[in-house]
Parts: sequence; C-alpha cells; structure tokens
Amino acid sequence: MPYDYDKCVAVVTGGSSGIGLATVRLLLESGARVAFCARNESRLNEVAAVLKRDFGDDTVLTQAFSVLDRDAVQGFADLVHQTWGRCDLLVNNAGQGRISTFEDTTDDDWRAEYELKLFSQVLPVRVFLPMLREAGGAIVAVNSLLAYQPEPHMVCTSSARAGVQNLLKSLSVELAPEVRVNSVLLGLIGSGQWTRRFAEREDQSVSRAEWYGALAEKKGIPLGRLGEAEEAAHAIAFLGSRAASYITGAQLEVSGGLSRHI
Repeated sequence: MPYDYDKCVAVVTGGSSGIGLATVRLLLESGARVAFCARNESRLNEVAAVLKRDFGDDTVLTQAFSVLDRDAVQGFADLVHQTWGRCDLLVNNAGQGRISTFEDTTDDDWRAEYELKLFSQVLPVRVFLPMLREAGGAIVAVNSLLAYQPEPHMVCTSSARAGVQNLLKSLSVELAPEVRVNSVLLGLIGSGQWTRRFAEREDQSVSRAEWYGALAEKKGIPLGRLGEAEEAAHAIAFLGSRAASYITGAQLEVSGGLSRHI
C-alpha cells in the first residue's frame, strides 16, 4: 500500500539494509525522491544501482558516511538542498543495540552508546531543520521498545533509547507547529541483528521459520512471530505522510503485542 509522497523529498539515515532499505523502497513506491546514507560505501552503491534501475536515476541520491561525523552530515544536507532544494521528511534510522549488563559495560561503552543513540538524532535534525521548516515537514525516528521496557542484558542501550524518546518528545513541542516529530518503537524485527544471530545459531540445521518461531515463543510475542522490515517501514511512512498531519509527539509500537506497559 503506497502513501501520498508525490513531489516530496525524503531523507533516510541507515538506508542501505533492513528497515532503512524497506523504508527507502516504500517511499520511492509512494512517489518520493529519496536521499539516503550509510557507512558501507560498496553496499550503498549496490543498493542505489538497483533502486535507480527500478525507479529512475533522478529519484535516488546517496552518500556514504557516519552519522556521527558532523561535517559529513552537514555536507549531505547541502547535497540534498543543491540537488532537490527541499526536505519533507527526515527518517532517523541509524544505530543498533549493544548487548551488555551493567557489570560488563565500561565507561567507554556508556559514552559510545549515548553518543550514537543521541547524536544520530541530534546531528541530522539540526542540519535538515531549515528545509523541514520551510516544507512544513516531518521527522520520524526509529527507536526501540527498550525505551519503555528495558532488558537487563541491554541495560546500556535501553537507557540511551529512553533518552532518545525524551528528546523526541521535547522536539515535538519545540518544533511545532512547523515540523511534526514522531517515532516508531520496534520490538523484534526479523532483520539486522536478528538476521546475524540466526546466521550464527548453534544448530545450523534449524530453519529460519523454526528459529524465529522459537524466539517469538521464548520472548512471549502474542502474534507468535517476529516482525518484517516492511511492516516497520509502513509505520514510518504513515507517520511521515499527510495522513498523519494531526499527529506529533506520538510513538507507534511495532512489536506484535510485546509491550507490557499501558
């Protein structure tokens, strides 16, 4: 199901795989021109070539860099402005979880995790904000259910995710009414880290469906399965679209019912 992004420009960080790539493709299918970034240049170029083939050379813009590189993020915003002159949607998707308990998380680990989670939001918002204000646009942040429902083995990431959610709520007030700010709270999505963990499973004879099914049962997911990257992408595209024009400061759970809070 496409959304109405005709004549819009969207920017997606961490857009070369998983949820980011699914979001890029859905936005292109919905009529947007999409600029996206990632750290791995070869992977980025491979993905861009496929998307340009499917949607046209003038609909895709890419650049390889880390979202923690302040100058590179500014350069990316400058490139988008020079190329298309606007930004209607910013999707902040970069960053993955750190598995650690309190006892085995070092001071450097804490600093690195907070820097990644917070500044992967702060830096893109800062540089794209002028264009977003001019367009009356939207920001959608990809966050985790850990922000509200922490896991002991992910204490560092859970804490940082909660900080991100607080930041987003503050931004939704400060940037209104010109720019809407919302987030998606993800549970277990069958991409990224879970794909890697499946590949590293102890019993290599276990199929993906069996492994994911057992994981969903162990985690107590009411829908009985892990989510798909495309399902997360639909939540992101909805919150950034005109259909959500009266929604800001909200969080939409994509967790299969995993949340235990009200």
